[in-house]
Amino acid sequence: MLKVELHAHTADDPVDRITYSTGDLIDRAADLGYHALAITLHERQLDLQRFAAYAAERGIVLIPGVERTIEGRHVLLLNFSRATEHVNTFRDLARLTSRERGLVVAPHPFFPARSCLRGDLDRHADLFDAVERNAMYTRSVDFNVRAEAWAARHGKPVVGNGDVHRLAQLGTTWSLVDAPADAHAICEAVRAGRVRVESRPLSWIEVARVLGVMILDCRGRTDEPEPGTEVACFPHGGSQ
Repeated sequence: MLKVELHAHTADDPVDRITYSTGDLIDRAADLGYHALAITLHERQLDLQRFAAYAAERGIVLIPGVERTIEGRHVLLLNFSRATEHVNTFRDLARLTSRERGLVVAPHPFFPARSCLRGDLDRHADLFDAVERNAMYTRSVDFNVRAEAWAARHGKPVVGNGDVHRLAQLGTTWSLVDAPADAHAICEAVRAGRVRVESRPLSWIEVARVLGVMILDCRGRTDEPEPGTEVACFPHGGSQ
């Protein structure tokens, strides 16, 4: 079983202000015993070629990915080509999945943010291969419950993701995938349901620490996001 993170951002992100590099993320993942890592910048798919050898030396397979805004909603597109950067509508997504074999994941679908899927998950259920259990939850507040109930009703697997914006977020929720250490094989195993979520709730102190740092970082932004993008200052992927 491979320890896998399928939703992580780095300083290369064109939308979020992230304080650590892609190399830093790889190092931290290796320290925590991960075997595979998808780097999912907002809107843009990172060229992983320059990081692949570095990651491999540390025992980590890199999976291409992007957290794409589709009709205002965030969707994780994993192991597709750079054609993902031209997907703007769910019709575009349907065309992409008809010609390429990747993995489409619904991230934080029922969290309270404008960019979360909610009703669009029902309207486009056939386009999604898996649903995310997001690491940002506590024992008393857990927006993942609806996502897992939806996945059970529709026969979709659940993956555990950190939605990592700070290195401290890595390692509280992850996926264990029964697959060889290969990006395509990992995505196919998830699609087939050969995945198990390992997760623990955060304490309110941990939540406050992560949100506090991210709010300060957002207020300290000096750059302007690209037109039409939503600045995601919170770890569930949407601004408030």
